[in-house]
Amino acid sequence: MDFSCYHCNTVTKLDVKIEVSYFSCPNCATIYSRNDSNDFVFKERHKKVDYNNAFSIGQKAEFHGSVFTIIGFLVKSGDYNIRWIEYVLQNDKKEFLYLSESSGNFILLEQIEFEKKVGNHPLTVDYLDKTYDRFDYSYPKLDYAAGFFDFNVLNNAELIEYINPPFILSFEKFGQEQTAFYGKHISRSAVKKAFNTSAIPSKSEIGMVEPFFINVRNLVLTFCAVGFLIIFTHWYFNQDRLEQEVLNASIPFESFTSKEYVSPSFELKGSSAPLQISVSSNVNNSWANVQIALVNENTNEEIYASKDIEYYHGYTDGENWTEGSTSEDFNICGVGAGKYHLTITPSKAPEDVVNSLISVKANWNAPSNRNIYMVFIFMAIVAVGMYYWSKYFENKRWGEY
Repeated sequence: MDFSCYHCNTVTKLDVKIEVSYFSCPNCATIYSRNDSNDFVFKERHKKVDYNNAFSIGQKAEFHGSVFTIIGFLVKSGDYNIRWIEYVLQNDKKEFLYLSESSGNFILLEQIEFEKKVGNHPLTVDYLDKTYDRFDYSYPKLDYAAGFFDFNVLNNAELIEYINPPFILSFEKFGQEQTAFYGKHISRSAVKKAFNTSAIPSKSEIGMVEPFFINVRNLVLTFCAVGFLIIFTHWYFNQDRLEQEVLNASIPFESFTSKEYVSPSFELKGSSAPLQISVSSNVNNSWANVQIALVNENTNEEIYASKDIEYYHGYTDGENWTEGSTSEDFNICGVGAGKYHLTITPSKAPEDVVNSLISVKANWNAPSNRNIYMVFIFMAIVAVGMYYWSKYFENKRWGEY
């Protein structure tokens, strides 16, 4: 269809498959309607508004495997200075889609049959086994229109909206007539792909039916499944494990000043676990040191560790004080199954003639539950955090409109 605007002489050409009853010039925003004589006559003129239109008349996009063309769009405003744009799209099969954009958020809608009347604004409505909550109802104002339409764009219809993110039910009520639309939030990336462009308005607010970026319920179910698997595998791999003492020895310093103490061989069976080592010595205002090597007799691999034992005490400025301890504990982590022995080199302060022994105990522990607790605490924190984040997201959604 070709239309030459009577006001600015701009010619708008577009192949439309509708019976055009209203036309609005994209250049000067003059609106025309078809009269009983089938002629277009002037209705009113709008000031062209400053709105960042994402797309223009005649632009094409692919949705649901079909190519649609924008044949018109409407810029509307509602309460709280909210403004949005509604694009009317049609394909060669004369099917319609409606793309709504507000603050960089997009909703793709289609007209549906809906028998129940919502003029009394019920709090909820049901559709396709889902319950939708009433979000808002208002009388939006037309700020600007462009393109070809088969409906009266000047009708001051009441808009009633119900949401169940990411879905929406939108009703336009004019007198006793009600038109229903069913839509779903569409991601910005999907819009870019459909129009084959990267030039779309930036996002500035939470969308009316924008879904939270993660499904909290599914996250909790996933964490529960992971938790069950962790508990089961922990039990399965460690059901026969017992704590195993591999060394309990008192080593005289004077006997091992020039050689190492070598422990008896011991064999470990089962999954990896830490080797807990406790050392103690009767140090008194002195120090002692022990150097330990865990030797894998099958691979000759050695793991070294060193620990100082220091204990000092005294009386200064009328107060007793102490520093250090006569015993220390440490772990060699992740010791797997195999045959091992320990080599130990003890030493002490040369001036310490009282202390004669250092005691070394080593236990291959029953598997520690610490890592399990840490994983469960982490999952609990994430789940609770996501829950409250989603609540904040919803409160912000309802508060912004």
